[in-house]
Amino acid sequence: MSETIGVIGAGAWGTTLAVLLAETKQVTLWTHRADVAERMSRERVNERYLPGVRLPGSVSVVADPSALAADHRFYIVAVPSEHVRATARSLASALPAGAPILSVVKGIEDGSRLRMSEVLGEELPGRPVAALSGPNLAREIAAGKPAGSVIASADGDLATELASTLSSERFRVYTNPDIIGVELCGALKNVVALAAGMVDGLRFGDSGKAAIITRGLAEMSRLGVAAGANPLTFAGLAGVGDLIATCMSPLSRNRRAGELIASGVAWPEAGEHLTGVAEGVATVAGALGLAAVHRIEMPIAEQVRAVVFDHRPPLEAVAELMARAPKGELG
Repeated sequence: MSETIGVIGAGAWGTTLAVLLAETKQVTLWTHRADVAERMSRERVNERYLPGVRLPGSVSVVADPSALAADHRFYIVAVPSEHVRATARSLASALPAGAPILSVVKGIEDGSRLRMSEVLGEELPGRPVAALSGPNLAREIAAGKPAGSVIASADGDLATELASTLSSERFRVYTNPDIIGVELCGALKNVVALAAGMVDGLRFGDSGKAAIITRGLAEMSRLGVAAGANPLTFAGLAGVGDLIATCMSPLSRNRRAGELIASGVAWPEAGEHLTGVAEGVATVAGALGLAAVHRIEMPIAEQVRAVVFDHRPPLEAVAELMARAPKGELG
């Protein structure tokens, strides 16, 4: 079996995973831009997304899809959710039939309402797909700080193999058969993090932020269970673990985007201040579409969409949430 791993996408997370894997494996890191591949190969650093982190010699940075056609143990897909379908389609002929695919992308496709593993399944048929999610802030992990994550797949043997390959002394990876729950956790927590960032931007304090995080988790869980997920997944690393990290950390792009919007910087201008993508913005429409299919109320997500896309004043969105009719917390 080949010891070379393919990583598709040279953003912060893709580059971080390439660096982690390069401690024991050869890695092919693919980017769609030839100039970026040439510069990273020459300078041995991803200056835009992961400055200060050296690329080991065992990482080959490429832009030619044919470089992915060689024998690889598996492929990691780490591109923004809105580009997953087009990227997979463009690379389908280069990726060997039957090669395992690990999605590390957190999103729900607008229109189709599909999770990323489902999008990949449509564009890369015949290849087993797994998903990784958890409280994984790329810059912390690239700096060697300890973290945990979870890999989900209907194929337990595949999940175990991938988890074993990715695990290290500083990165502990668990397995979970609930790929629906793991992926929905990863996607939906970004929407909640936008709301948490808005609380920060409005300077509403930790009590208000805790309420948003907690009620956001309730929304996530309701939709997940309706879609067929295990409710326990939402209490794990992919759920509450990732939710806490994304809503609280200054490194979180989604939290920062919400903070900027609440301070008066409209989207998409707020996105120009970020290094990387705030996936919650691309996900909220698909999340609400999925909620409509399952007849699930998601008031926080609805107000996030109204603020981001309809330019509703954040204070009005908060007032709308506070004015909702009283109900039981567990309902």
